[in-house]
Amino acid sequence: MIYTGYEILWLFFAGSFGGWCLETVRAAFKRKRFVNRGLVNGPFCVIYGIVLVALTLFYRELPLFWLFCGAAILGTVVEWIAGHLIEQMWHERWWDYSDVKWNLDGYICLPMSMLWGALGLITVRWGNGLMVRLFRLFPDRIQGIVIWALVIGIAVDIAATVIIISGKSGSLRRWERIDRWFTGVSLRIGRRIYRLVEGRIDHAYPRIRTVREKERSEAFAAGCCFYKIMWLFVIGSFLGDITETIFCRLKAGVWMSRSSLVWGPFSIVWGIGIAAVTAMLYRYRDRSDRFLFLMGTALGGAYEYLCSVLSELVFGTVFWDYSNIPFNLGGRINLLYCFFWGIAVVVWLKGCYPFVSSKIEKLPRRAGTVLTWCLIFFMSANMAVSAMALVRSDQRSREVPAAYEWQEVMDERFPDSRLEKIYPNAIKV
Repeated sequence: MIYTGYEILWLFFAGSFGGWCLETVRAAFKRKRFVNRGLVNGPFCVIYGIVLVALTLFYRELPLFWLFCGAAILGTVVEWIAGHLIEQMWHERWWDYSDVKWNLDGYICLPMSMLWGALGLITVRWGNGLMVRLFRLFPDRIQGIVIWALVIGIAVDIAATVIIISGKSGSLRRWERIDRWFTGVSLRIGRRIYRLVEGRIDHAYPRIRTVREKERSEAFAAGCCFYKIMWLFVIGSFLGDITETIFCRLKAGVWMSRSSLVWGPFSIVWGIGIAAVTAMLYRYRDRSDRFLFLMGTALGGAYEYLCSVLSELVFGTVFWDYSNIPFNLGGRINLLYCFFWGIAVVVWLKGCYPFVSSKIEKLPRRAGTVLTWCLIFFMSANMAVSAMALVRSDQRSREVPAAYEWQEVMDERFPDSRLEKIYPNAIKV
């Protein structure tokens, strides 16, 4: 079933509301009273909505067992990232599974992962169709009004909640932040909203506890900061392209381009993968090789599958096909290459990352900052032009004439003959 944009948004809100109901009922059973478990003040748990939309867009084609596994992995990763983002931004922990067996850092645990899998399977296979049929009962005009009202409402709710909660980190000047925000509106109302949100969060998450901020180093890009991640993205994109090029030479006996971009030897899949795995597993870099291997295998497989579906949806093109390799899943991933992701994570975090990180941190602070932003602008432009070239290539395959200037530029600069050299394995679907 193909969903429209409004229907996807409807599924997001329906999933968020359903997750809010589930969390609220569970908390009510535990605490014997009503508790609003959502981050925002409205009846929404946005984590559930995000997971449902991602499953619907990227994993709905999977068989039942693999859909269960995909939902379990994706839901666990989203919950894990959300917990660490809250800790990093507000220096607090809002839930803790430390007393549950098979937990990781108290933010995720095996029972919750199984619950994510079951919920994802049931919702995508049977719940989505029911929710969309209910939505289609509304007239078209009413559908648009309902969706835009929900979007505006939750956007205002999230913005207000984030701004207000950002003053909860223990700072003595938190009231000054609230005063500045509500100046000219109503300081009294602002403080009442602050107390409401503060009290609701404390009641909804009784295990909330403050996490001590780490001391900052004077070195450039110390730790796992934004600048470090950006450098790792660029370096990972370059090394990934070189690695795949050499691998293809050894396997197939030919040199071929493995780049994701039209300018330079950069493989975006590898760059994003290395940056993301470093950000997520940085605090676990001293754990055992077996732990890192299993995490890399699961995360790498889910990530590669997502990239394959995304490229097909956006560009109408599949850049790799593993259908002829045993133990593959829809030709998008296979067990052997998932193991390669696991090995790559171990080699990266245990061997390469300490060396690369130390070299990045030796850059002068000012020069490093300037170079980082130059790389950001270059890679952003490179990705934008590459995306336009691929979109235009897809249009040409469907005999869509060039009606705009950018289409004419793409036809002139990046004809199919040039794109075939850059993307020799691309398959139109």
